[in-house]
Amino acid sequence: MQKIIITEKQRGLLFKNGKFVKMLEAGKYWLMGGKLVDLLALDQQITSNRCALETLLQNKELATRVAVCEVGDTELAFHYVNGKFAGVLKTGKYAYWNDVDKHEFTVVDITTPEVDESIPEHLFSKIPTLYYIRVEVGEYEKALIYFNRKLAKVLDAGVYYFWRTSVKVDVDIVDTRLTQMDITGQEMLTADKVSLRINFVCNYRVTDCIKVFTEINNYEEQLHVAAQLALREYVGKYKFDEILENKDGMSKFVFEKLKAKEKNLYIEITDAAVKDIILPGEIRDIMNTVLVAEKRAQANVITRREEVASTRSLLNTAKLMDENKTLYKLKELEYVERICENVGNINIGSGSDVLTQLTSILHGNNA
Repeated sequence: MQKIIITEKQRGLLFKNGKFVKMLEAGKYWLMGGKLVDLLALDQQITSNRCALETLLQNKELATRVAVCEVGDTELAFHYVNGKFAGVLKTGKYAYWNDVDKHEFTVVDITTPEVDESIPEHLFSKIPTLYYIRVEVGEYEKALIYFNRKLAKVLDAGVYYFWRTSVKVDVDIVDTRLTQMDITGQEMLTADKVSLRINFVCNYRVTDCIKVFTEINNYEEQLHVAAQLALREYVGKYKFDEILENKDGMSKFVFEKLKAKEKNLYIEITDAAVKDIILPGEIRDIMNTVLVAEKRAQANVITRREEVASTRSLLNTAKLMDENKTLYKLKELEYVERICENVGNINIGSGSDVLTQLTSILHGNNA
């Protein structure tokens, strides 16, 4: 004989010789003669290792005390306890005690991946991610949704959810902003066999977000290759000096080539330009030498020009003073003033005017 106590938070399932007999309420029981009891908590799902749930539900007393939910192969059930979300139930049959808590269920059809609008978005923060796919689309983006590799819809900015079902869901995100593409370090030979490295940049935006993914394989790579080929075509036509003198011509040529392809790539090219032309080391040294020589020659020309201008100015001044005695006297007075600033004492007699004596002193000193 065995004594067993069932608390108020439990119920018991009585088995005799392996067969379910009845449900036991809270209390003390004595077991004998092949009887066994499974203790079940009231806040847990009703399960038993001794028999199936269907067998338990055949007992009318037990069936009236429980809430039952059956979930099909293409369904999910949201489980609520006392009005609060408790979890998700997948395929199967479930039973919960209704003695203390109130159990409710909302069954959702997941035959297709699309989530019904009646399902609150906040629930997905509580549902395990193994049941759904979350897609975030930025303000500057479009999302292409595929069901089993077939385009199903295009989504604007927002947050979207899709059920994980037998239908495969794929997403392509298209950035509709103005985008910059850099073509860097392209080594090319000019018409006179000089090797150059060119960095090029172009800006573009997608104009048809559906066709750019459904009709073109990697539009970015195709745009990149088109720019490379246009650069090589231009560089191969011209000599090294011509290319350096006409960078704008190269930019214009490549831009026009890319514009001719934008309709087929479903994009809009807004601008394109050469960013850098990088010379080989030996060519760069030669160019620096030439530049230094050119600047020295320009400096010599400027120096000679200034010397000629200075000499011409002196000659003009001499002619004016020779023709105008008053101007000559004023010039003498100007020089006397400058000298007097640096002289302490000067002795002057009374035989002639002051300016004549000062002038004679200067002439005498100069002699």
